[in-house]
Amino acid sequence: MSAVEPSLSSRRDARLNRELLIAHARTAFVEQGVMASLEGVARSAGLAIGTLYRHFPRRIDLLVAVYGALLQKFLDDIEDGMNSADPWDGFCAFLHVLCSAQVGDRGFCDFISQRFPGDERTEALHNRLCGLAERVLAHAQEAGVVRPDVTTADLVMLLWASSGIADVTGDIAPRAWRRNLDLALDGFRVADGRDLTEPPIGDEQLYRVMARLNG
Repeated sequence: MSAVEPSLSSRRDARLNRELLIAHARTAFVEQGVMASLEGVARSAGLAIGTLYRHFPRRIDLLVAVYGALLQKFLDDIEDGMNSADPWDGFCAFLHVLCSAQVGDRGFCDFISQRFPGDERTEALHNRLCGLAERVLAHAQEAGVVRPDVTTADLVMLLWASSGIADVTGDIAPRAWRRNLDLALDGFRVADGRDLTEPPIGDEQLYRVMARLNG
């Protein structure tokens, strides 16, 4: 047997182990969120925890392997559909897409609604998502269809509320989150309503809250 063959076999085994870990992590994250036990992931894959850490030294590395490409495509799809809608329809569609993406996948919900400071990959993705939200909101406000005092932080908090509703009602009333979203959209729309009694939280405060969510 040549010296090359064991090397090729080792690389093939390593690749298969990596794919196996990603598949089992995806299942765990969908069901339990981004803080699912990594020991449990390795055990369900039939591998040692040391093997997992050789492939993914940090939890965020495994999260990016599971959700990075999905979020990238998600953002591409949102951006592709942004220019065709009128301001109000575009604003509503953006929030419906974001909220519906969270349903049935706790991990993806966590991944798009939390910040992971120090990781350039996720920071770039989240900055892009925030940029899209700002564009959609600004377009709707400039058109006079969304209240001028609505901020991107308000949209993020709507995501948190929607995901919580979907989580607790999913097996009994799986569409309940849609009603809450529709009520929230009515609140965002320009009308002869009263002024808000509480000012919005600032960007720095929002970042700190999103970062704290992942522990």
